Amino acid sequence: MSRKLRSWYVPLAAATILLSTSLPAFADGVVDPAPIGPNQYFVGLVNDQTGNATIAMACFGPVHPGQTGHPMADQTVKVLPVTAPSPARAGYTGSAAHTVGVGFGLSASTASPIVLNMWAVAAKIPTTLVLPCYGTATVTFVPSPTSTTARPATVQVTFVGQP
Repeated sequence: MSRKLRSWYVPLAAATILLSTSLPAFADGVVDPAPIGPNQYFVGLVNDQTGNATIAMACFGPVHPGQTGHPMADQTVKVLPVTAPSPARAGYTGSAAHTVGVGFGLSASTASPIVLNMWAVAAKIPTTLVLPCYGTATVTFVPSPTSTTARPATVQVTFVGQP
């Protein structure tokens, strides 16, 4: 090995180790779509964010407290498996789940408008939902069917009306 090549090898190896240990488990590579199954940890994503996500709302001009509107088109949710429950907001499918329902802070009696059955497959947020024009909420990713060991994942979101 030449001296010039050797001088690059050690820093390159150190950088590789540093990068590989600081990334979340699902960022190790491409996650191929696969069926959701029992006994798996996962994170939810809203517009590709696991936290502090923004949902753009079709609320134009000045808005008043309590005003609602519809989400803008082409926004998504999805779930990704993780190898350990390291993120504080990680969920667990429990012993029975094969789907994950996505709730947008709607009442508990309202069915989830989105049901995911594959890891890493984005689903569009329906533009027919009625959500706040501004403010914050929690989007909840709920394993289904549930079990005593199942745990939902959550993502904090901010609703932002358009100027």
